[in-house]
Amino acid sequence: MTTGYQHVPVMLEEVLRELDPKPGDVVCDCTLGGAGHSVELAKRIAPEGLSIGIDQDDMALEAAAERFSREVPQAEHKFLKGNFGDLDELLLEAEVPGIDCFLFDLGVSSPQLDIPERGFSYHEDAPLDMRMDSGNNTLTAQEVINQRSESDLIRILRVYGDEKYASRIARKVVETRAKAPIETTLQLVEVIKQSIPAAARRSGGHPARKTFQALRIEVNHELDVLDRGLRAAIRWANPGGRICVIAYHSLEDRIVKHVFSEMSRGCTCPPDLPVCVCGNVPILKVKTKKPLVATDDEVAANPRSRSALTRAAIKLDVAE
Repeated sequence: MTTGYQHVPVMLEEVLRELDPKPGDVVCDCTLGGAGHSVELAKRIAPEGLSIGIDQDDMALEAAAERFSREVPQAEHKFLKGNFGDLDELLLEAEVPGIDCFLFDLGVSSPQLDIPERGFSYHEDAPLDMRMDSGNNTLTAQEVINQRSESDLIRILRVYGDEKYASRIARKVVETRAKAPIETTLQLVEVIKQSIPAAARRSGGHPARKTFQALRIEVNHELDVLDRGLRAAIRWANPGGRICVIAYHSLEDRIVKHVFSEMSRGCTCPPDLPVCVCGNVPILKVKTKKPLVATDDEVAANPRSRSALTRAAIKLDVAE
């Protein structure tokens, strides 16, 4: 099963530059996946360093363990099953006092897209699932599509998918499910195609892309999890620790930008006050004023890097 779990790490050179891993560092990859980033980070911190990997997918954890044994057998590692939204509990389980490098590579991984039965792909027929962790998450995309009200579906598609035709798609979904439940990915794709004008279907990528993205975010509560996990990472980062986040759409990137900005802000008192009374002290220094994007060469070689937006920050020593 794990032999097919291949993952090309997005913006690897930029990640290595921003995280700047050093021998003996403790690195936490909060989205382990196929361990493409983690293996390269481990090469730079081994043998004294520690690689921590977190993923809620059993297949990813198994594939990562096999890859580490094969490519970096000298590297010490701890792989933990869980969601990075529960980072506090997971790092307590790992029994580490602090982290030098945090990486978040957000969104769905290539293998999850490529394995039809996971229900993430709009190119293959499969049950409408889209759960990152089917063992702990009971909500499926099928339930969202068949049980949510028309107005709630419009909200999901507009907010999480930036879908221009959200109202038309939601209306068609409600009409279709009144006759029979929408149970598979290709059934939903057909409903979406029937909802969108023909001219729009011929441009702008696959017509189901935004709807599938929106459903995935809703099913896995991705935005709430990101805010919670990122704030936990900042708490756990050692002074001088680096945090790097790769987002794949504007909603994710907006959360990263907001948290980094909030945590890098100093005194917010009015300028006419003689002394600071707010007590705000910057916790982070933002390293990337604007998000880094993949090079043209990388996009040509790995099309999934096209929408990648990478931001990085460094934890300050607040005692200074």
